[in-house]
Amino acid sequence: MLGPVETRSVSPVFVGRSDELGTLKDALARAEAAEPQALLLGGEAGVGKTRLVEEFAAAACRQGAVVALGGCVEIGADGLPFAPFSTALRALRAAMPDELAAAAAGQEDELARLLPEFGEAPAGRHDEQGMARLFELTARLLERVAAERTVVIALEDLHWADASTRHLLSYLLRTLRTGRLVVLATYRADDIHRRHPMRPLLAELDRLRTVRRIELARFTREEVGRQMAGILAAEPDPAQVDEIFERSDGNAFFVEELAVAWAEGCCTGLTDSLRDLLLVRVEALSESAQRVARIVAEGGSTVEYPLLAAVARLAEDDLIEALRTAVGANILTATPGGDGYRFRHSLVREAVADDLLPGERSRLNRRYAEALEADPNLVQADARVTRLASYWYQAHDPAKALPAVLDASVVARRRHAYSEQLRLLERAMELWDTAPGEVRAALRPVDYTDVYPPCGCDPVTTPLRYLDLMAEAAVAGRFCGERERALKIAKRALRIIEDDEDGDPLRAAWFWVQRSRLVQDLARGDGRQELGTAQDLVRGLPPSEVHADVLANVANWCMLHEPGPEAFAAAERAVEYARMVGAREIELNARITMGCLMVDAGDVENGMAELHRVKETALHEGATGVAARAYVNLPSELHSVGRSREAVPLLREGLAFARRYGLLDSELWIWGNLSDSLYTLGQWDEAAEAATGALGSAAGAKPRGAGALRLAHIALARGEVAEAGRQLAIAHEHYGPHDPMPQALLPVARIAVGVAAEEGRFLDARAELDRALGAGFPPGTQRYGWPLLLAAAAAEADARALPALADGRAEVLDRLAEAVRKLTTGAPLWVAYERWTRAELHRARGTDTAALWSDVVTDFECLDNPYDLARVRRRLAQALLEEAPGEDERDRATELLRLAGAVAGHLGARPLAEAVARLAQRARLSLIDGTVRRAPDPAESLGLTNRERDVLRLVSAGRTNRQIAEELFISPKTASVHVSNILGKLGVSGRGEAAAMAHRLALFPQEHTDRAAAGQRT
Repeated sequence: MLGPVETRSVSPVFVGRSDELGTLKDALARAEAAEPQALLLGGEAGVGKTRLVEEFAAAACRQGAVVALGGCVEIGADGLPFAPFSTALRALRAAMPDELAAAAAGQEDELARLLPEFGEAPAGRHDEQGMARLFELTARLLERVAAERTVVIALEDLHWADASTRHLLSYLLRTLRTGRLVVLATYRADDIHRRHPMRPLLAELDRLRTVRRIELARFTREEVGRQMAGILAAEPDPAQVDEIFERSDGNAFFVEELAVAWAEGCCTGLTDSLRDLLLVRVEALSESAQRVARIVAEGGSTVEYPLLAAVARLAEDDLIEALRTAVGANILTATPGGDGYRFRHSLVREAVADDLLPGERSRLNRRYAEALEADPNLVQADARVTRLASYWYQAHDPAKALPAVLDASVVARRRHAYSEQLRLLERAMELWDTAPGEVRAALRPVDYTDVYPPCGCDPVTTPLRYLDLMAEAAVAGRFCGERERALKIAKRALRIIEDDEDGDPLRAAWFWVQRSRLVQDLARGDGRQELGTAQDLVRGLPPSEVHADVLANVANWCMLHEPGPEAFAAAERAVEYARMVGAREIELNARITMGCLMVDAGDVENGMAELHRVKETALHEGATGVAARAYVNLPSELHSVGRSREAVPLLREGLAFARRYGLLDSELWIWGNLSDSLYTLGQWDEAAEAATGALGSAAGAKPRGAGALRLAHIALARGEVAEAGRQLAIAHEHYGPHDPMPQALLPVARIAVGVAAEEGRFLDARAELDRALGAGFPPGTQRYGWPLLLAAAAAEADARALPALADGRAEVLDRLAEAVRKLTTGAPLWVAYERWTRAELHRARGTDTAALWSDVVTDFECLDNPYDLARVRRRLAQALLEEAPGEDERDRATELLRLAGAVAGHLGARPLAEAVARLAQRARLSLIDGTVRRAPDPAESLGLTNRERDVLRLVSAGRTNRQIAEELFISPKTASVHVSNILGKLGVSGRGEAAAMAHRLALFPQEHTDRAAAGQRT
């Protein structure tokens, strides 16, 4: 290795960047106050990003912070999985070994996927949550390391980052909550074209308020002059500053190159071509130094000295001399660890690499691969297999590249770098046909393929077949979220099996199951047809893991789409088959499905007991995916039968479990279920926070749709109708049109009916109801059906006095009554909902009584549901006051309204609070301090005069202008003028909309409009 070498062209003076450096120092100060900071530093190549990071790192170290640098490594066109994080963690381990060991305690095996020094990564079962689990552990590791001392993690050259690194960075920046931590990532902005994989990540991070983005601009002329003065150690000639500023356009790296070229007298005749500008000083090197530069350029971002020596094949003295020349010319520089070399600037490396001839490039990659095969210890162990695969691939040698790429895919999977695994497996598919037959016959056995049955008699010894390769790729695509690519692979595999006369039905069934899952995840369909095909393929075959998996998937699909006896039978068979073949996780998942179906069918206690047993078993056996599903479904079933208070502690326990293991989708589902239970218990602020938690990024859109729907529900109850409509639209977008699950369709319909009714669009509310009734209520969907039927019945009752809705009302009420008669009431909660819905139907017909509402109130007084109890108490009070009440009835109504109003005020349920206040005001009841709390008068806020209010009351009753004139003793023309003024003040376009708005705002007591309408009929 080299000793100190004097270099030229780098200015010893740090020029400009005061604002940017100030932003970084401010982030450091905030981090020291235990507020984690995230920054993105972008700029074109050569603009000075690395120099700014170096200055900031030096300043941070002076303040006692630990700085860990990590760079994205480029090998050909490939990035090493997690390379910058591995490098940064390695630096942290060197700087604070005890703190890092303590922070990683208990999770060393899993974290070894990022840093092999922690130990051997476990083989374990892989699933779609594996990468998220690793991400969560990494985030918590960094938070613990930075608990007492400020830590700066600087990740450079993010434009070269592999997909797994991008995903991990995104996760960290979204989830870091505590710790004295600064995460700084740099990227080359001019490389981020429209299709660059960094582009969506930048867009995502831009939406996070916790991430600051810094764009580094080019130097001004004054700054170029100061930079040149630092490089030349003398004040430059102003004319020369003008020329270099014009030619460099303020790019710091180009300024350095031009300034040195001018100082060495070789500026004259320098071409304006960027490549020529970058190569001019390389070509001035000795032949041996140029040769070494070309070798380093093709080796990757960094090349270890022993590997370089093996590839260069120079005498050691000649190699050292060539390196000294290249380092002295500031073309190459030693790596921070002193164990290798890299180009001082990546632009020069790219220019040198681009200048290689095609045959020369292949030859250099072959020599790198041969050197690495001869002595694997030339590079670090965690990069060895991946780099060897890349070198052989770039050498265009399929016989060597195919097995190397397949070996690298196994390493990527073990690190949960599923995106890189998929890329490598796709590369193997590309190489397959060109590799010699004898090479394919000696390939490694099949790696991880879920329950897919590999080709050959013995999967442990049989070489990988092409179909097995496709199965590996399909699983990798599903795990990394590249569902479109995985779906294409599954379709292609099915075509291959169909074209093969001896195609195995179990393999075909497995690919059909993958296709079903992917179609559902992509919102391209409900996946039932694909599952049906898989079911047909395994029917009559001996028990197998594939058979059990097909049945478990069918049972789960039926539970979500068509619950009933068929779903239960499929779950029972899945359990039976899974036990026969020892497929424990399939068995436990099928038992969860059975437990849910039992509860929904009315066998509540036995179903709950089964769900509890599965949860405990899964926790004991370490089946994290099954345990997470139990934490989602068990509390959901408790909530569905009115036991929300039991559900909440389980849900909070489930949140901690999901976070511990990085189970993102499960965490979002749990947040949504927690929102439901908290809403029912009257903890609306906490429910809204939980629903917001369900909107986080996840692999699937459905949990986010459920979160938006819960926010819409809360907004509607609080009278925020526009917000409810906005969240409803978001839910529609997430759910998509192709997978109509009752657990999504029915709640969406319920909120849509409520929003339409609140906006006076009662015909739209009827249309929503008609669509839902047309789809029907499958067995076990009463938890979603009753709230919808109640919302529709209440909307019809509220609109009873609107003549425009008279047509069709009887038919709608009859259809609602028929649906009520058929829907199950298997728990006290749904018995209460049935009585409430029937009472609303009576109200819609004008036949409700205080006795009816008293029974409903009695039902809800036995439940833990304060908001719904307040609503039915208000209805009972209204019924008591409408039945010619005596003092006892008025006293009871007063107490009912007082209790309902208190709950409405506590929850912020403005529509209920205003309805209570209006009812008390009309009945002259005292609710507070012996006085009636006056409800805001909407007519006054709309600017309606008394006469316009009288006219609007008659318009609401369906009167024509002539009839209005006769009743108010005015001319028809005057009535017409009043109507026009009213339409303008209400902001509506017609009499029907005006009537609907008057009804929605409760401008007139119900009995007034009833009498007006009755007068019209006579």
